[in-house]
Amino acid sequence: MQKPKPTNGLHHVALFVKNFSECEHFYTELLGMKIDWRPDADNLYLTSGSDNFALHRAPADFHPAKHQRLDHIGFFLGEASEVDVWCEYLRAHHVDIKALPRNHRDGTRSFYCADPDGNIVQMIYIPLKTSS
Repeated sequence: MQKPKPTNGLHHVALFVKNFSECEHFYTELLGMKIDWRPDADNLYLTSGSDNFALHRAPADFHPAKHQRLDHIGFFLGEASEVDVWCEYLRAHHVDIKALPRNHRDGTRSFYCADPDGNIVQMIYIPLKTSS
């Protein structure tokens, strides 16, 4: 059997969240995502334009394991200086900052925070790669 063509990339993430309305506020009001579709009171699909991010209300008996497989989700920023601006903005809105902005070995700059459900969010600038 022949291998299929490569995918078009990862553009969809879905999370179970217990603090549904607080997470909706975080991702829409603070991060600026737009509501793409709300099929019912327990499901919400958000977008920044070319992506799709779903929030699903977790059932009452939902108890994620101490060590989940998801480490973090990341939001790309257009310039390195935006990392610091976003960090200060979210801190001013009492968002839990997990790691302050820093430069990484590969030329990226980022910081980490937590959404209202404790999911780790990375705000990251990745410089464009130039071809050799």
